[in-house]
Order: sequence, then C-alpha cells, then structure tokens
Amino acid sequence: MCGVIGVIGSYHEDKVPFWAAYEAYRGLLTLQHRGQDAAGVLSYDKDRRKFYGKKNLGLVSQALEQEDLEACTGNMAVAHTRYATVGTDGVSDLQPMVAGFPFGVGMVHNGNILNYHSLAKKLGETYDFQLLTNNDLELMLHLWCQKILEERETQNTPLEFRHIKEAAKSIFKEANGAYALVGLMANVGLFALRDPNGIRPLVLGKRKGEKGDEYCVASESLALNFLGFEFVRDIQPGEVILITQKGEVISEIVGQAEKVSHCMFEWIYFAGAESTMEEKSVYSTRLNLGRVLADKVKASINSGEISPDFVCPVPDTSRTASISLAESLKMPYREGLIKNRYIQRSFILNTQDKREKAVALKLSPVQSEIKDKNILLVDDSVVRGTTSQKIIELLKKNGAREITLAITCPPLRYGCFYGIDFPKGSELIANGRDLEEIAKWVGANKVIYLDEEDLEKAIGTTKLCMACVTNKYPTDVEEGKTFAQMRRS
Repeated sequence: MCGVIGVIGSYHEDKVPFWAAYEAYRGLLTLQHRGQDAAGVLSYDKDRRKFYGKKNLGLVSQALEQEDLEACTGNMAVAHTRYATVGTDGVSDLQPMVAGFPFGVGMVHNGNILNYHSLAKKLGETYDFQLLTNNDLELMLHLWCQKILEERETQNTPLEFRHIKEAAKSIFKEANGAYALVGLMANVGLFALRDPNGIRPLVLGKRKGEKGDEYCVASESLALNFLGFEFVRDIQPGEVILITQKGEVISEIVGQAEKVSHCMFEWIYFAGAESTMEEKSVYSTRLNLGRVLADKVKASINSGEISPDFVCPVPDTSRTASISLAESLKMPYREGLIKNRYIQRSFILNTQDKREKAVALKLSPVQSEIKDKNILLVDDSVVRGTTSQKIIELLKKNGAREITLAITCPPLRYGCFYGIDFPKGSELIANGRDLEEIAKWVGANKVIYLDEEDLEKAIGTTKLCMACVTNKYPTDVEEGKTFAQMRRS
C-alpha cells in the first residue's frame, strides 16, 4: 500500500517554477498514512526538456526538503509515499522511477504485481531486459515504453492517445495484481491508469487556474480537498486517462475483469476518514460499520455473555465506528487509550519487531477510566493479533476487569497479495483458529466480528475484494507462494 499523486497545469510566469512539485508534495503530506517508509517527487520541465527528482527514506517531510522541491521545476509532477511489501529498504527501490530512452517517462504506483518473477523472466528473455531494482514498477515502466516504441515504429507516426491505450492494454494483459499508476510523459502530459479489478483507489480532481484548468490525480480525495481541487470522479477500473500539456483530457476503458473488486480494507483501515472512494464516504462507512457491529454486540449483551461498562476505541481508525456503536447501544463512550501523535501507524511498519515496539510507545492508558471496568474494546481489524494482545495486556495491567474485543471486519484468514502486508495466511491469528481460540490468544473474554454480509451491508456494495476473508481472489494467485517468499527479499 502506498500513496500516489500527480499534478499538471498551465506553465506561466506568475507562478514559481517548481509549483507542480510543491503542490504534489503538499498533497503527499495528506497521504502520509498510506506509507511511512520513504517518499519521492519527480517533475518535468518542458522548457529545459528535463526531468528533475528526489527520493529518500523517511516520512514525506524528512525525505523531501525545500531545496529538493525548488530544483524540481516544470508544470507537471508526480510524487509517492512508500509502504514496502516487496523489495528492500534501499534507495534504489524507491519511487518515482524514470526512463529517458526511447522517450522520457516517469511513474509512481500503488499496489503489487503478483506475477513479478515470471514477468521479469519473460521480459528478460524477450527483450534482454535487465532488472535494476526489486520494485515491480520497473516492470510496468518497461512494458509501457516497449509497447509505445513498437506501436510508433510500426505506424511511423507521432505519439497519439491510441499508442498510450495500447501501452495500457499491455500492462493490463501482462501484469497480474493490483495497481493504481500515475505518470509523466515528456512533452506529452500526465497519464494514469487503474487495474481492471479496481482493487486500489484513484481519483481525479480539477480546479480553475489563472491561465487554464489544472488537474490532480491521487490515491484519495482528501488530497484534492486540501489542494483546492474539485473532486471530478473516480478513475474507473481498467481505465487509462491522459491530460495533455494543453489541458485536454482524454480517457477510455481498455481493460475488463470478470468482477470489479475494490479492497475492503481501504474503507476499514487504510483510507483517511475524510476521503470519498467509489462515491462512498469513508467516514460514513465507518459509522455504518459501528451500527452493524452494534447488532452483534447487543445479542451478546442480551444473552448475558458480556456486560460492558463503556465502549473504548483503539485509536485512531476505529474511533468513528466506536462512536456509532456506542450511540446504537446507548452506552457510554470513553477514551481509555490516548495515542502518542508522534508514533507511526504500527500495522504498516515493515517488521513484527517494529510493530510490537510501536504499540508499546504509541498508546497510554487512562487509568481512572479503566480501573475495575468491563470494557468493550473496538478495533478496525485484527491481523496478526500481537497488537491486540499487547493492548489487552496494557488495559488489564491498569486495572480492567474484563475485555470484550469487537472488530469492524470479518476474521482475516488468508493472505493478501495486492499491497497489504500479510501475504502468508499462516501469519494471521484467525487462520486455523475459532473465535474462542482467538479470544484466549489475545486475552479477551470474548471476540465479536462482523461477517461478510455485514461488511457488504455497511459499505453498501458487493463489489469488494474480500479474499483475505473468503479465499476467493479476483485474479489468479498461482504465484502467491513465490510472492510471499520474495517479500523484501
């Protein structure tokens, strides 16, 4: 999972020459929750006929400094914040990536290519292609350039949108997985595409500039809102879009899938609460998750299995659902855990040791609210279970009597190969365990999950990827074991 953004607009004298890179940087700050490993920016200056970029490890504000942005001149730019699931922690694997031959192209993407190894082998055998990184974006960059080169050589014509469509078709045909991709083409414009299943989100925004319309493509609408772009629409699954240097917008759906399958985890955990995806408010969806979960909890209360004194969220993403759950149950809502704002999101840290240390640092108990209380603890999900275990230990250490763990998604039993960092089902606490065993493992007296139908009801669509729950994947996952083994190899 990563955050991507691209900006293009009029290039005129009354703007600072690096305005596009600066806007991309500002928008990227709002997408920091999507990745904390590294960040990068790339611009194209049509007057100088040159790409400028910078990428480095760390948070956005750490990786990119003012002088870096000032060097990135031009009227279009892309930027990326990384959450690594494959590759290494080295700078060579960071995005954006750029190619200067046979023409200038720069790209960023969010997602994972499941058939990375077989595709890399195929490209090597067909084109003598040599991998320079461990990042699957390099494969898509090569596919894009190679297809456009072939099309132009065959037809001997200037670059046109039909060439770009063929390049997108090549990626859709060859790359198996989830990807939302944004890129720059020298002297042409900004382009974007989204995999045919629509697993990863991508949105389009527009605003009026002093000398013409300006456009932004980003992972989430909150970046558009912050930059003052009006939300236009979601980029559709299988769609490729080109925004030219002249401000012309051309698009077409050129990739088809059997079923559109948006990642359920975006609404549950990953996306910012301020965002709207697939015309559905993330905040409203999380309120719905709490209301639906309340019905499950109410049944346990009425049967006498549990008798909680108040509802307590695991901050931050479960807070919204916790509020609506408490309202539905007419039960007090209390903040029993206070989050340290300077600690990273523990789930998306890239090792188990880092995650466990982050849990200990990021949450402080409010002992006056916890002591001698039965707590209904609400979390958005339970993945490996270690975070829940540590939190419950912390609450009990500070005097809590009993803890019921209520979770706003179904049990995660199977690996994800599409950009969320649990490709091995064996890493998941719900894999091979029933609810009683899960409760015992984390230290709760009971765990309450939503089921598949509850989740579809709360989100308001059946067009969801729930493979981590159902073991029904929207694409072929034959190479899944290889993918799991190659993670950060």
